[in-house]
Amino acid sequence: MIEPLQHLSSQIRTQKLPDYQRFLFRQIDFSQRLIGIMGARGAGKTTLLLQYLKSVARETKVLYVIADHPLVGQHGLFTIADEFQKIGGELLIIDEIHKCQHFERDLKLIFDSYFNLKVIFTGSSATAIDNAKADLSRRAMLYRLPVLSFSEFLELETGETFEAVTLDTLLQHHPQLAQETVSRIKPLAYLPAYLEHGAYPFYREAGSTYLLRLLNASMQVIETDIPALYPIDYDKVNALKKLMVMLCQSEPYDINVSKLCGAVELNQKTLYKYLGLLQAAGLLRLLGAKSSGVSIISKPEKLYLDNTNLFAVFCNQPKAWTLRETFFASMLSYHHTLNYPKSGDFLVDGQYVFEFGGKSKTKKQIKDETAAWVVADGLEVGGEGKIPLWLFGFLY
Repeated sequence: MIEPLQHLSSQIRTQKLPDYQRFLFRQIDFSQRLIGIMGARGAGKTTLLLQYLKSVARETKVLYVIADHPLVGQHGLFTIADEFQKIGGELLIIDEIHKCQHFERDLKLIFDSYFNLKVIFTGSSATAIDNAKADLSRRAMLYRLPVLSFSEFLELETGETFEAVTLDTLLQHHPQLAQETVSRIKPLAYLPAYLEHGAYPFYREAGSTYLLRLLNASMQVIETDIPALYPIDYDKVNALKKLMVMLCQSEPYDINVSKLCGAVELNQKTLYKYLGLLQAAGLLRLLGAKSSGVSIISKPEKLYLDNTNLFAVFCNQPKAWTLRETFFASMLSYHHTLNYPKSGDFLVDGQYVFEFGGKSKTKKQIKDETAAWVVADGLEVGGEGKIPLWLFGFLY
């Protein structure tokens, strides 16, 4: 039973990989026995796993399993792990684990039964919500891999290396940070390309087929990943697609709940639940919602696509200021909490207020806030109270 999986694993181990490593590769503690890497389709989870596999000593007994392999479906993860450890297996890697039934239970059993077997798995962003089913959070080190940051895109495009900065450092020293970067490259020359096609690392190999690949990945999330984790009827899958198109065409703050419910034929409670699922799956971002897991209790104040590249898939032609805010939310959400403030456009970590605009934008609308900044598009280097938009792409 295990021989065909070993043969496929050996073939996978020899394939050519990109030299560039995502930032998360350096942050994962690979000494842990159970590691999960979550993230949206196309973010580079599989590549990260294969790069780690390449770094492992050749004599290490490794089994790389693709979760939707027929043998996995027939025998289950626990049985495969059991057979593997009997022949001295040391490292079990499972890609796209959300495609396995009862994966939470099997991971718990593997972890509790085989103390010499290390397991690393990847899964859809939505998988992270369900880890509490088998109390995986106490056993697994879970990491999230977001889309490419703007600084990572610049590294790929220019060959330069850029250190990530904390938000506090950025707020205090943004003129110096911006000037240092501008002295090396011209970030504004690269920003339009990032907004259009730079959020997913496969853009480099995809070339002119990038949009098609992004469309296919987005449809797989809606048609396969979400239904694999949650009981959703086929007709409701179409409702998820309609929701994405309608939300893409709307302004972030212009959410008509009644109109949405009518168009996709859902009641309000189910609508809010589905919005939560789309956020968990890495397609949407909700602001201002009070939530627990995927149960949205109140209407979100704002809804954004997860990143700017998704506009081309679901509606195209976004307004300039919608792109600005979507970029900002995408870059900030990895380390920070975003909400909709009483004044301004974003409240970050409950204390920092940001208002968006062009180079001539003033602080008039946020003048009464003590910790507030204007985020300006088209600006290379900022000044007192005004920060260039592109610089927020250096937070990870």
